[in-house]
Amino acid sequence: MTNAALHVARTGLDAQNSRLQVIANNLANVNTTGFKRDRASFETLSYQAIVTPGAPSSSQNRFAIGLNLGTGVKMNGIARIDTQGSFTTTSNALDLAIEGAGYFQVQTPDGRTAYTRAGDFSLSAEGTIVNANGLPLQPQIQVPEGTTSIAVGADGTVSAQLAGQSEPTELGRVETARFVNSAGLQSIGNNLLIETAASGAPQVGAAGEEGRGNIRSGALEASNVNVVEELVDMIETQRAYEVNSKMIQTTDEMLQNATQQL
Repeated sequence: MTNAALHVARTGLDAQNSRLQVIANNLANVNTTGFKRDRASFETLSYQAIVTPGAPSSSQNRFAIGLNLGTGVKMNGIARIDTQGSFTTTSNALDLAIEGAGYFQVQTPDGRTAYTRAGDFSLSAEGTIVNANGLPLQPQIQVPEGTTSIAVGADGTVSAQLAGQSEPTELGRVETARFVNSAGLQSIGNNLLIETAASGAPQVGAAGEEGRGNIRSGALEASNVNVVEELVDMIETQRAYEVNSKMIQTTDEMLQNATQQL
């Protein structure tokens, strides 16, 4: 029985260690543009059925509650919390933020489309709009030489004021994508997410239509991590870890006592 208690406490240590890693990652990305905090969720391991509820206890009676012993806990998933982060004004026309649902689309070096909430875009040497890692925005928008200013509308329309022209020239549109289950997107680092079978296919179109949020130019979306909340979760995790450690220590002392008595 005490050996089983050691195993249960070990699973508790593993679970709290994993939760602490999730919290540490949230705190590490408190200043990451467009970052969405993660939340660890847990579930019980299988139970050992000693006596099944309803099993005969005698010729005329049955057990009312039975006897089931738990075998511990495990992490069953890490959910991304997609609440809106606050906006930081930058006055840079190519700094974009989405007010509501949706993701910007960029093309990875292997040709895949990745999705991001980080809208810190700039121009490449060729005049293409790219993200901080140089990945081109999709669909690609080319800014011609001689452009004196750029404007991005709430629907994603990109316009440029060219030297010698009185009216701005429309260059294209920043399209955004939304998903039925955005929590099913897979993180691959560098503020990028990719489509999975759980997320469903992207619904791509103009910002502000069919549930997609509007685009705000000259602003960036901050991380939605609440430092105070994460610190409270960290203290709670630490206490739970200490309790499981104490359980291992107590079980070990019980085993030592039983060995000495025998």
